[in-house]
Amino acid sequence: MLAKILAADPRFGPAFLYLERCRNPGSTEARRLMDLSTETTHEVLLDAGSVVFEQVYITRGRQACFFESHRKYIDVQFILEGEEIVDIAPIAGLVVDQPYLEENDVIKYLDGGSVSQLRLRAGEAAVFFPEDGHMPGQSAAVPSLVRKAVIKVLVAPLSVRG
Repeated sequence: MLAKILAADPRFGPAFLYLERCRNPGSTEARRLMDLSTETTHEVLLDAGSVVFEQVYITRGRQACFFESHRKYIDVQFILEGEEIVDIAPIAGLVVDQPYLEENDVIKYLDGGSVSQLRLRAGEAAVFFPEDGHMPGQSAAVPSLVRKAVIKVLVAPLSVRG
């Protein structure tokens, strides 16, 4: 469903091609994610300036997580295995804890109080735009293993040289 909504936007093309391959258990992408050890991240460059961070980690309690947002990239977060809770709040209602770090494209916020929660399960994805504060990595019930791909899609498309 997500791909249908964003299909008209060419910035998302490489992200959805990657996700399509990742959903195939025999693909290089799925095998690579399944072979990663816990607390490991692997970076994969895609077309159009997009990048994927393939991650394996154990979910944590909410108090060990933080709200973040990004300026240069839109996050497409896909769970291959496991499940996690992601809190979501508009950044307009959050208080900055750590100002923007350009090299990491991240702003960190204090806990937001009034939030919405999203439970992401295996095979599901969510998209977070620059105005979406998000707190991923939370345990759904008890800490569990998550295999996840975070695809970073450029907010501004790469300029075309003529």
